[in-house]
Amino acid sequence: MDPARAAALDVTLGRAVQTQAGDVLPPFYHQAYFWSPAPAEVLGRDGHPRVGGIIPDMGLQRRMWAGGRLTFHSPLRAGIRAKKTTTCETSQRKEGRTGPLGFVTLRHDIEQAGQLCVTEWQDLVYRQDADPTSVKPTAPSAPNDAETEDAVSFSTTQLFRYSAVTFNGHRIHYDLPYARQIEGYEGLVVHGPLLAQLLMLKALRELGPLEAFSFRATSPLMDFERAVLCRRGRDLWVRGPDGRQCMTAQA
Repeated sequence: MDPARAAALDVTLGRAVQTQAGDVLPPFYHQAYFWSPAPAEVLGRDGHPRVGGIIPDMGLQRRMWAGGRLTFHSPLRAGIRAKKTTTCETSQRKEGRTGPLGFVTLRHDIEQAGQLCVTEWQDLVYRQDADPTSVKPTAPSAPNDAETEDAVSFSTTQLFRYSAVTFNGHRIHYDLPYARQIEGYEGLVVHGPLLAQLLMLKALRELGPLEAFSFRATSPLMDFERAVLCRRGRDLWVRGPDGRQCMTAQA
């Protein structure tokens, strides 16, 4: 696990530290590792590799990282070889209020020095193209009883850097015409995993080392919006500028 990737993620997240070989990696930093580069001819229109391998093709074009759960068994360290094993635990297609939906759960087991360090469940949702004439669902309202709050904002450069260091080719994060005209968003979308990463670092600062963490995206946050990271006890959430709830989490 090359320390240079973790150091690049440190800079992207605005952290003052610079990870060195042997350092314990913060939770969720494994997102900067285990890339699976695919040539351009096997990518879908959204920049992700086309489905049909470990993820079945359910005929749905739009992909979203809906949430996930992590168990931290032992710290990962920079500068040491690691192994990730991925399994597709579940995949099913259902009919929702807005049309067909595909639900996929991937399980990632990460080992280092022969020891299981992290187990992660990644929940993906696939849906049809957005209907520009349809009424968008109302986002839930975020609680206003946080014990601690941290205001955050994002630049297009930061979104590009996070896409680069995690090798995330999804065009909604850096291609504004695509995000608006094809996926129907108002701007560039802040990565769900980026929000989850910031909540994990907040929990780490305020609660101590994490044993487990879960998160669920509830409304997309745009690059031009200022958000607030909130915590009450072990519950965390992201509040958008209009008071909507963008993500919930529990540490």
